[in-house]
Amino acid sequence: MFALNLPQYAIKVTKRNDRDYIFDDLRNKYVALTPEEWVRQHFVHFLTEHKGYPTGLIANEIQVHLNGTSKRCDSVVYDHNMHPRVIIEYKAPHVEITQKVFDQIMRYNMVLHVDYLIVSNGLRHFCCKMDYQNHSCQFLQDIPTYNEL
Repeated sequence: MFALNLPQYAIKVTKRNDRDYIFDDLRNKYVALTPEEWVRQHFVHFLTEHKGYPTGLIANEIQVHLNGTSKRCDSVVYDHNMHPRVIIEYKAPHVEITQKVFDQIMRYNMVLHVDYLIVSNGLRHFCCKMDYQNHSCQFLQDIPTYNEL
């Protein structure tokens, strides 16, 4: 599909009714293969295989309720007590990461109040650590390992 700035892995893709589907290990099912899903599956693999994130503590398509509307976080990482620690927002590789994308993930964080926000289009990745005392966030040079969260 697209070459990404993420490690390769053994991708499982199938075709049904002239549509491509990719296997989502977290949801344990095939899901429609869109450019955004291609990024999600590669990024989750990167987190689990290269950054030590336990697969049982990452969930995809997590619903949050904000101002009377339902929204879906692309992925949420939890701690061992099942408290949300990281929200991840994925975009297709051709989508530029702009302030609008960060505004979107910040709205989700109004509900979940996590420590880290990650945005990726598969080519560029941004991670910021929230500082609630100073009402700010610090952009990090790298995605932290799970043990560094």
